[in-house]
Amino acid sequence: MSKRRIPAAIASCLVIIFFAPICTRALADDASPAPDATRPNILWIIVEDMSAHFGCYGETTITTPNVDALAADGARFSRAFVTAPVCSAARSALITGMYQTSIGAHHHRSGRGRLKIQLPPHVVPVPELFRRADYYTSNGALENRGKRLAKTDYNFAHSESLYDGNDWSGRREGQPFFAQIQLRGGKMRHGDRFARQAKKTLGSLTKSEDVTLPPYYPSDPVILDDWAHYLDTVRFTDAEVGRIIQRLDDEGLTENTYVFFITDHGISHVRAKQFCYEAGIHIPFIVRGPHVPGGTIRDDLTLQIDMPATSLALAGIPVPEWMEGRDLFADDQNDPRYVVAARDRCDETVDHIRCVRSIHFKYIRNFLPERPYLQPNTYKDGKPIQLTMRRLHAEGRLDRNQSLIMADRRPSEELYDLRTDPHELHNLAANPQREHDLKRHRAMLEEWIEETGDQGRNPEPIEMYDSDMTAYVEGHQRRSKKRAETIRANIRLMKEWAVAGR
Repeated sequence: MSKRRIPAAIASCLVIIFFAPICTRALADDASPAPDATRPNILWIIVEDMSAHFGCYGETTITTPNVDALAADGARFSRAFVTAPVCSAARSALITGMYQTSIGAHHHRSGRGRLKIQLPPHVVPVPELFRRADYYTSNGALENRGKRLAKTDYNFAHSESLYDGNDWSGRREGQPFFAQIQLRGGKMRHGDRFARQAKKTLGSLTKSEDVTLPPYYPSDPVILDDWAHYLDTVRFTDAEVGRIIQRLDDEGLTENTYVFFITDHGISHVRAKQFCYEAGIHIPFIVRGPHVPGGTIRDDLTLQIDMPATSLALAGIPVPEWMEGRDLFADDQNDPRYVVAARDRCDETVDHIRCVRSIHFKYIRNFLPERPYLQPNTYKDGKPIQLTMRRLHAEGRLDRNQSLIMADRRPSEELYDLRTDPHELHNLAANPQREHDLKRHRAMLEEWIEETGDQGRNPEPIEMYDSDMTAYVEGHQRRSKKRAETIRANIRLMKEWAVAGR
């Protein structure tokens, strides 16, 4: 978990020699950026609600030629994870290079009401660091309309001036850019409109009979159809990536642009998004750029918060000491022993989960074990897949593996050997033969909690919860009074459980 750096003098020399610093990490706070003509552009492609279901990650039901080509031309990180399995917490971490739990941004969609969350004084969002180095900063979609910025979803108060615009075309001549392009990914809605758009782009749709589900989902028509639609969103996203890469080629920017491709967390499914299982936190992570050797496969543990430090280093901008992410191409680093992901409140639903991911094991600590896995949550409870799972469970039609997520309470600890159990179905925490592994990972989590100052150790103040919930309910009240009342009922239940010590 320690920082890995090299002397600033060496970094400066490498900037001059290679025109874009790779395998370096600058230290000096007063270091000057390289001349405009030699500074690379940095492009982040961020996809919503999507796991690593791409050909280069082993997906065989569909083909994803554009993302696969990006990986073939650069570095693919096989063990890449997010620090939170939900968008706002993960994005708050990404844009600061800090664990969301370190900056108080760990509750999903928090700070949206009357009470706001402020970043610690020393923490500066990544776009601002690029702006200070005279980079043009943009945050847009594939097709922008007007001047509106694309999704940010940060849980802390921030200024719109973080971004100069929504497209790098707004920069002055010769000015390098730090750009983000947000893609809808798995959030593209199932329906006739998407089907028409997908058929036009892809030629055909994925058939549900071709789908192979993970063993923790039943082969029900609703779930098979949902998964087939999801795979089409992966194919559609791949086509969008192809358009972005083509634009770089057409504008002559390819040779001087580092492209990062990630998703904000895993697939939005029952056992994935909002949970710390592999399906929720494992993501694709690809980097292509001027000095990244093509066809590189990295198996070290990687986080999305490593992107900021790596991007700054590649641009020749000093990486702040306070950043918790690491420069992935630094020469003097040691592979981390483990990484951590955290799930806290999601919308109205209070939870507290931490997981440690080492090379071969996953350790999960459920701090609220008396609650069911599938607590009431308005966002997820209306989804056809969730409704189907609940119905099949009530009918006794789920097998042992499929019933795990339906449990009314959870073990306080879970331990999985991912070499023999990649789907995390057999909890080894109570196995005497695994006591050493359990204690080792438990100690890792305790170490991380102390080192990073995990703010989730303390419950969210009721004043902040009420502030956020007031804004949340009011937002839904305008669209659906019934939905707003369901949220209110869930809020009451959360408070009742808290009083009862659940």
